Formats: sequence, structure tokens, C-alpha cells
Amino acid sequence: MSYNLLKGKKGIIFGALDEKSIAWKTALRCHEEGAQIILTNAPVAMRMGEINKLAEAIGAPVIPCDVSSNDDVENLIVKSMEHFGGAVDFILHSIGMSINVRKGLTYTENNYEFSHKGFDISALSLHRVMAYAMKHDAINEWGSVVALSYIAAQRVFPDYNDMADNKAVLESIARNFGYQYGIKKNVRVNTISQSPTRTTAGSGVKGFDGFVTYAEKMSPLGNASAEDCANYIVTMFSDLTKMVTMQNLFHDGGFSFTGVSHAIIDQMEK
Repeated sequence: MSYNLLKGKKGIIFGALDEKSIAWKTALRCHEEGAQIILTNAPVAMRMGEINKLAEAIGAPVIPCDVSSNDDVENLIVKSMEHFGGAVDFILHSIGMSINVRKGLTYTENNYEFSHKGFDISALSLHRVMAYAMKHDAINEWGSVVALSYIAAQRVFPDYNDMADNKAVLESIARNFGYQYGIKKNVRVNTISQSPTRTTAGSGVKGFDGFVTYAEKMSPLGNASAEDCANYIVTMFSDLTKMVTMQNLFHDGGFSFTGVSHAIIDQMEK
């Protein structure tokens, strides 16, 4: 069902890889709510994924962008403004990558070159995107920037590895840039800490099925799905949340504030 929450709005969505990804589902929901969209992803991710299929379905252009490249990010911002004939109203940062996780390295034995690359792509890229957006005045007043995070930024999940560090910095960048963008142009910046979600990227984490099962048993409402997250992001892009900024918003069925659940107790006592 559409409520026309984003009618007339324009936005950029990073990270739509395939139909499992939150960014993909968010693009579909934004389109349903009346938004015009530009899709973007790294060239390698575009070759691996199916972004052109999504682009055709919603009539969106695709602009490749390596978010670790200043030139690529600036090119994306400039071309987006040329396409829309002006600034955008929202940006979704749905980007995360850890070579250490991919290589199966433990946190205490991380390869620092891998760490630097993952940090650049997973966290610093948010700063880079907003910095170039601010430079080109590419976000309209009362616009909204949302980045996807995870509770490992606050709590220890051993096999999440250096992605936990990346998410912690991501949230810090959202707060600090959120202040700067707020006083400059009333642009709001938030992170959403989503339940573990069965996406192509998430499934690369060791013990991921255990993450999902544990969170499901801990959360009073159960895990939030990718579709649920897309709906929440739509509200954050809409004018209904104009005064929400610099927040890390838990979208996890209550997991983040549950000490222990009966389901976990029952399991432990078996």
C-alpha cells in the first residue's frame, strides 16, 4: 500500500546488490511512495549483483561509484544533480565490507591493510558522501541521510570482527556530521541499527545463522525483516520525521533493550 509519503522527492540509494538486500527493498518502497531514485554501487558489486534489473523495474539510472574514491563520489553527486536538475531530498548509505571477515581472520589477528580498506568503505565513505554533498549543496533543506548500522557497534559479537569498529565510527560520523549539516541546512542524519538480516553481505559473517536465531529468541517482537527496515527508512526520508537527527535508531524488535528472554532461559535450562 502506498501513502505517497515521498511524492515529489528525489534520492540516491547506495548498496542495492540483489533482491535480498535492504537497499534493494528500500528502493522499491521509495518508488512505490512516489520518489525518483538514482541507484549506485561499486563497479565490482555491480558486476556481481543484479542492480540493472532493479533499475529497469523502477526506472532509475545507475551511476557506478567506488566510495573510497573522492573523484567517484564527487562525480556521483554532480551527475545526480544534473539528472534531477537540482539537489536530492534523501540518501541511503547501505554499505559494508570487511576483507578480514571474508578471509576468515580473527579479530586479534586482523590484517591492518584489510582493516584500512574496510574502514574506508564501511565508515569513512559516509563522511565522504556528505562532505561532497555539502560542497555542491546537493541535499535540499530538511533532507534526510540514513546509514545502516548494527548493535555490534555497542556490544561484543566476536565473529563480527572489525565490522563492529566500522559501525561504531559510522554512528559517530552520523552524529558529528549531523550536527554540522543540521545547523547549515536543516539536513538530518541518522543511523538505523537493524536486526541481523539474511542478506548476501550479512551471510558472510561466521556463525551468522546463530546470530539470527539468538536475536529471534531474544526479541519480544522477533527480528525485523528487510521489508520492515525498508518501511522504517521510508518514514525517515519522509516529512513525518523532520525533527529526528543525530540518532542511532534501533530497529530490532526490542532486542537492544532486552536483558534476557524466557525463550533463552528455557533453552539454557534444557
